[in-house]
Amino acid sequence: MTKTALAADPLCKEHLTGSHHPERPERFNAALGALDGIDLIPLAPRHATEEEVSLCHSLSYIRLVEREVMTGFHELSTGDTIISPRSLDAALRATGSALNAVDAVMSRQAQNAFCIVRPPGHHATAIRGMGFCLFDNIAIAARYAQRKHGVERVMIVDWDVHHGNGTQDIFYSDGTVFFFSTHQHPWYPGTGAPGETGEGAGKGTTLNCPFPAGSGRKEILGAFQEKLMPAAAAFKPDLVLISAGFDSRFGDPLGNFTLTDADFADLTSVLREIADRHAGGRLVSILEGGYNLEGLAAGVRAHVQALA
Repeated sequence: MTKTALAADPLCKEHLTGSHHPERPERFNAALGALDGIDLIPLAPRHATEEEVSLCHSLSYIRLVEREVMTGFHELSTGDTIISPRSLDAALRATGSALNAVDAVMSRQAQNAFCIVRPPGHHATAIRGMGFCLFDNIAIAARYAQRKHGVERVMIVDWDVHHGNGTQDIFYSDGTVFFFSTHQHPWYPGTGAPGETGEGAGKGTTLNCPFPAGSGRKEILGAFQEKLMPAAAAFKPDLVLISAGFDSRFGDPLGNFTLTDADFADLTSVLREIADRHAGGRLVSILEGGYNLEGLAAGVRAHVQALA
């Protein structure tokens, strides 16, 4: 059986968004409770340092987040992200969870890992928080793997119903990080057209697969098999990272995709195959969206069972 690590820091629940906000603390409990009975290696919590966060975010943006949280702002001035007095701590612990998972996988303490984090990250750009996100957890994890562990090529796969514009933006002209996304279009945040393929050194290392509302297994698993697998064979990643958004599951209030729990298991199997073939099995999955609590729990369980 594969050794799978779990990073789940309860401090992430201290990011308070209000009782009617879809991205609420109950999501953490729903995801964690879904994993009862699965044999997982628990990872210790830690804060990400400023140096680590600044691998992907400008110091001026980090200062803005610190200032606005400490001043008591209700919403980040850069975009649609609610903040509360412990939001900065929660965000730093969310990123720290992802970095601990990278350490566990790179040191062979575990073959793969799942991180239950909030706030989510994939909409945050280098200079702007938006879409419920403060810091781009998965982007920082990719850069950290390169800087600390000498990983050369990272593949980020984003199956959230919303396009991971922040992650794409951070690596758009990079070339050492391949970004693949399936997402609903037209939908928030409006990015992720097929013609967005990277620029400069990053030309050809962004691959977007937008689909209309109502899309599901046929379209998304099809894109994984027909587009992602050949791209992975050409790119040969040393580490695979997943932006695991379960708002692409049927019944989510913020999306109109129709993926089932079995579909998430099959998508996970494709990514395990890619990781096994190219990256020595090294794979880290980081929670993004998913706002129907029962659906989130069921999707997370199917995903982690397929990892483990």
